[in-house]
Amino acid sequence: MLERAPNAAQAALPLDEAPGDPPASAIAKAFAGDGDDTLQRYDWPAVSQQVDSQGWGLLPRLLDAAQCQQMAAIYDEAAHFRSRILMQRHAFGRGEYQYFAYPLPPLLQALRTGLYARLQPLAEQWRQQLTSAAPPWPAQHAALLAQCHAAGQQRPTPLLLRYGAHDYNCLHQDLYGELVFPLQVIVLLSQPGEDFDGGELVLTEQRPRMQSRVQVLPLQRGDAAIIAVRERPVQGTRGSFRVQHRHGVSTVLRGHRHTLGIVFHDAE
Repeated sequence: MLERAPNAAQAALPLDEAPGDPPASAIAKAFAGDGDDTLQRYDWPAVSQQVDSQGWGLLPRLLDAAQCQQMAAIYDEAAHFRSRILMQRHAFGRGEYQYFAYPLPPLLQALRTGLYARLQPLAEQWRQQLTSAAPPWPAQHAALLAQCHAAGQQRPTPLLLRYGAHDYNCLHQDLYGELVFPLQVIVLLSQPGEDFDGGELVLTEQRPRMQSRVQVLPLQRGDAAIIAVRERPVQGTRGSFRVQHRHGVSTVLRGHRHTLGIVFHDAE
């Protein structure tokens, strides 16, 4: 799910800006809760090993049905977002998405902070394998945002996506600038088979001198997928090499599909 800057040229396209106000107190109450408490129930060493070995991992039932419904329902409240993108206008696919404005809803903020803290060790492992000369990833998300803002990446990147029948999302990478944290999280807010048919989350893996491998992730409502944003290291006979990743959404055949995307770096 998440979504967007397939390449540098498309990333430079202007956004459809829609100025709005900070989230209202009603929205804050709807998402009251401690995302970090939610995250404690997962076996993070096992999750990290799964992501490291295949470029993706699952967090079943990260959000409950009520939280999914509440999050999807605010899509039509434009004041909570900084911009709205129509995918067809930019040849990204069909459908639309909106980027949240700061401050984020409390649960989303807690999840972004808590997920970052748990994914940072794997991101740091990947950095050491691929670009050891680059600065280490900071332990706290606030420090990463400070680095982003100092580099001119000051716009929040968490987003909500909405698809209808015949909509889809082309394969892409969510880059947004020079500073790219290597992992992101996609949460499905709608129930397959009830709210929509089709619309699977699709991942591709491209190894050097090999054809692309495709993976379809079996998400249910509230499940989250941790995926590689751009690349991950794989150990070969001569050391680590880079495996490229992209993700997208197959065509929705019926109904409506909502997705929450949590990108950890901010945008230019």
